Amino acid sequence: MGRPTSFKPEYVTQAAKLCQLGATDRELADFFEVTESTIHLWKIKHPEFSESLKLGKESADARVEQSLYRRAVGYSFDSEKIFNDKTNGIVRAPCIEHVAPDVTACIFWLKNRKSAEWRDVKAHEHSGTVTLEQLITGDLAPDERPVSQRSN
Repeated sequence: MGRPTSFKPEYVTQAAKLCQLGATDRELADFFEVTESTIHLWKIKHPEFSESLKLGKESADARVEQSLYRRAVGYSFDSEKIFNDKTNGIVRAPCIEHVAPDVTACIFWLKNRKSAEWRDVKAHEHSGTVTLEQLITGDLAPDERPVSQRSN
């Protein structure tokens, strides 16, 4: 029959909270003091456990995605400046701070969301009838020769 499972129903809630904080399966295994393969087995045997991991990880991923988006477009937030005024002592002045858009975050976002237009490598279609034999023998028309072998 095998060993009795060390799985406990309360692991469902605990795992969900850990995943919302960004925990990986390996980190879950460490927390529950089991192997990573046991975590995978629990996902199969306990659908509620698997679903809690999925929802927790989706929540964490959504926060990261929102943070990346805000970094890409820039944002503002309420803050406070603290001054030492000789007559009034410490003065706290509310202010709004602005974070400029980040070019790297913009590029990352666009390469992932609009990869057809923004990826580095573009697919090019090559046409022609140059055969391997022609390349080996050098029997090529002037416009078929490699650029380094063309005469000006």
